[in-house]
Amino acid sequence: MKPSNIRIVTDSSSDLLELPGIGFASAPLKIITAQREYIDNRELDVAAMVQELAAYHGRSSTSCPGPGDWLDAFGDAEEIFCVTITSSLSGSCSAACVAREQYLREHPNRRVQIIDSLSVGPEMQLLIEKIRDCVLAGCDFAQTCAAAAAYRQKTRLLFLLESMKNLANNGRIKHIAAKAAGLLGIRAIGRASDHGTLEMLDKARGEKRALRAMAEQMFRLGYRTGAVRIGHCGSPDAARALKELIQHRAPQARITLYPCRGLCSFYAEQGGLLVGFEAV
Repeated sequence: MKPSNIRIVTDSSSDLLELPGIGFASAPLKIITAQREYIDNRELDVAAMVQELAAYHGRSSTSCPGPGDWLDAFGDAEEIFCVTITSSLSGSCSAACVAREQYLREHPNRRVQIIDSLSVGPEMQLLIEKIRDCVLAGCDFAQTCAAAAAYRQKTRLLFLLESMKNLANNGRIKHIAAKAAGLLGIRAIGRASDHGTLEMLDKARGEKRALRAMAEQMFRLGYRTGAVRIGHCGSPDAARALKELIQHRAPQARITLYPCRGLCSFYAEQGGLLVGFEAV
């Protein structure tokens, strides 16, 4: 099938606004407070949102795309590969499955694959790029699905958080843990588990120690060389410093840095890093 009849769709937690070489669409998540609602699309001023949320002291939450949003993203493609944020953090995957059922009722001869990434942000990007590369290489639908499933077993996600206020406000961690980290200058280092949940691995006081600890965790989890995506929330210098630490041990590493979009910035907060990488 021609790539023009194939579309990759995702939600905005992938941090992608476009994907050169193939049909692509992103369904936005929302960040909600008692004061306002932020739609994670191209128009969102992410830096302003981060500042406003830092000053906000109430409860916050997120809202996933509904089935209608996913149907809009599917468009009129004949083959669709849909990659969602981990189902442990959002109902996005469930909504995409509902949309798939409706789409196939209306178009029974088409195909839609829903992929729960069990992750977020840069690890999702690696998976999406793998799917695109398979399609452009001429793989058929089944081959691409199989390749994506195999590749997902070889990627990892680490995160480094300077603040955990939004995670606490969203009910993901206890407020006392978030306050302790903020008062003591402790950075939390964690990963997306095999089940797509947040798992804390380490902690360090100060940015330099935290970056060294994060790089060490990458290699402990199987990174040797290959693709790395580093998303940052208002912290390009820290992202560059981590890149240098990785390249010191793996000079052939293929590392891309980028600013997080709204949903990932909500969870990472100012100074946070998200790192997706290939493991052996």
